[in-house]
Amino acid sequence: MDEIMEFAHDNDLLVLEDSAQAHGASINGIKAGAWGHASGFSFYPGKNLGALGDAGAITTNDEQLYTILKVLRNYGSAVKYENSYAGYNSRLDEIQAAMLCVKLPFLNEEINIRREIAKEFILKIENPLIKLPKYNDENEHVWHLFVIRTDKRTELKDFLLKNGVQTLVHYPIPPHKQKAYLKYNHLSMPITEKIHQEVLSLPMDPNLTKNDIDKIIKLVNEFHL
Repeated sequence: MDEIMEFAHDNDLLVLEDSAQAHGASINGIKAGAWGHASGFSFYPGKNLGALGDAGAITTNDEQLYTILKVLRNYGSAVKYENSYAGYNSRLDEIQAAMLCVKLPFLNEEINIRREIAKEFILKIENPLIKLPKYNDENEHVWHLFVIRTDKRTELKDFLLKNGVQTLVHYPIPPHKQKAYLKYNHLSMPITEKIHQEVLSLPMDPNLTKNDIDKIIKLVNEFHL
């Protein structure tokens, strides 16, 4: 991010962060959402800070941008029935906001639990077919997901499901191969494509019990072909 912000400053560019899965994450003491000119956070129920349904927020330290964003989320209107911009109806409803206010004080505590689970996975999962994510003790990562890599993904996924452990693939298709981006479909990005073919998310949630964690580790270590 240091390099991105320096490049943006030198070239008069706007930096918009995607912090949808990064509530509480940091780099060199600076939190996600505080690096760029603005940042988007998702409060989808499965996120580290989740609402009861679809919800989100934008953070910014730019007062002019803040003023425009407030208008854009309300049909482009700052004064009732007067539309300054072609805006949207993107207001967070009160029930979602109330739920988030209740959950927010527990965010750091739940992130610490996620970190402990991730640390245990990394220390105890030992399988040559599995590539684990990197872990450091600097408490920068918030482990919204715990993503491993294996070229035997389908077999591992089926094995775990057969033994009562559900996993998910985040995400199976790389952006440049999506139908929405047909003009980029011809591009070859072998590293990106290989990652998308191998990633598998193990269960990661602060409500996992010790038995749950031990079972996941045991099964992943037992997997073989």
